Amino acid sequence: MAKIVDPDFLNQGTEVTIDATNLTIALHIAGNLSTDGVSLKALYSFIKEEWRYDSTLIPVLFPFTPITDEQFELINGWDFADTASELLVRDGGWAVTQGGTTNKAFFNLTTLGSFQDSGSDTAYYIQAADQTAVVYTNLTGPVNQAIQYYAGAGYGDYDYSTYFKIFLREQGKTFDSYDLLSEQNLASLTYRKYALPLSNSSDANISASDNDIETDTGASYSSIVVTYYASPQTKTGFVQGSGNFHVIIDAGGQARGYVYEKIQYLLRQDADIDSGAGYSYGKTADELLQFVGSDLYTLLTSDGGVFIDNINADDTNNLYFVTDAGATVYYPYVATGSIAFNDNLQNDADAYFWMFFTTNPSGDYGTANAVIVEDTSDSTANQIAGLVAGASAYQFTFDYDGNTQGGRTQGTDANVTIVAIGLNTAQYVSTTGTISRSKGQSFSLVAPLERNYSNPA
Repeated sequence: MAKIVDPDFLNQGTEVTIDATNLTIALHIAGNLSTDGVSLKALYSFIKEEWRYDSTLIPVLFPFTPITDEQFELINGWDFADTASELLVRDGGWAVTQGGTTNKAFFNLTTLGSFQDSGSDTAYYIQAADQTAVVYTNLTGPVNQAIQYYAGAGYGDYDYSTYFKIFLREQGKTFDSYDLLSEQNLASLTYRKYALPLSNSSDANISASDNDIETDTGASYSSIVVTYYASPQTKTGFVQGSGNFHVIIDAGGQARGYVYEKIQYLLRQDADIDSGAGYSYGKTADELLQFVGSDLYTLLTSDGGVFIDNINADDTNNLYFVTDAGATVYYPYVATGSIAFNDNLQNDADAYFWMFFTTNPSGDYGTANAVIVEDTSDSTANQIAGLVAGASAYQFTFDYDGNTQGGRTQGTDANVTIVAIGLNTAQYVSTTGTISRSKGQSFSLVAPLERNYSNPA
């Protein structure tokens, strides 16, 4: 059944019980009333009609004072009979007052947007920043329910009028959350309806199940941890220089997709996810990561900036980090490529190869001062040169944004000449090419078969 918005669908003794002795209004899932509930405006209108036509009620003080269509007060000692009745009220907030004193207050929370699976996806919320237990909404799917935020002395004695944050985090789906007071610029909550966006959809970057992560299926998920620091952690080596961060994800050498899956898993845990000395409750911790296309970005959190350490080398140019100051930093671009060797070079135990800059301020290829290109895959900046040693190819990296060998201009394409020579099976061979700002570049050395070399033992 649909939400009731017409008082004609309400009946005393079926959907509604009015107890004029105990001054309570009870709602029942019966007749026309389902879990879809009834709008507060329709309920008020029904109560007004009953007072007009029921001679047993007109002598009793009226229960409601209307303020707007979405804001009412229960007065003269009246209240809803129980929590079950309160949770069937839709589209409005109310206060329970007596003699000018507010004893209880409820706001209505209505979410805008769709849940991918309204039959199972369930939002949850906290009403204090340091709350370590979440409260799930009453029904699955988009939310339209009353939430009590104030209770006076003798009624629970609490005031949650200055904080409310709601979350939607389901396995394999995009996350969403909303900080009601901050995002709507509210000083405090009152008894009215608040509408806010909250939705989810399939997350194309999640393929692992919780069981995969818990049992380390497909990757060493256990090596991926997050630590929240009380003091800033300084990291260097970025194009922009250095940056400070308060949240450090240790990738354990795993690819960025695995890192994202593990972090999203942690952010759904009913537990402390901080691997350090601090405490961070998973379900309500700020989101840490976001994919933009194939690139993984960290996010600025209430704890500070987020950095990913011990990354997989292949991800160097697909990671962007937000610092404590809110600035985005990233590593210099590292181009990658391979040099393929034909059978003659592979079969020659003496075959050796070199990569030179074709042109360079310190010396062009073909001169005695020719400069050998350096490989950035090792901190010692090894030269791209060495024995073929039977390998079919050599994988290299090139510091595209940072290489200034021989006075060359960094951040520009590098024209290179690759040469190789063997003894018994491979003749001298050379090829030219260009290292550009890209991944997976390939060069081939095809040495003719050596038929004339001779060095008798």
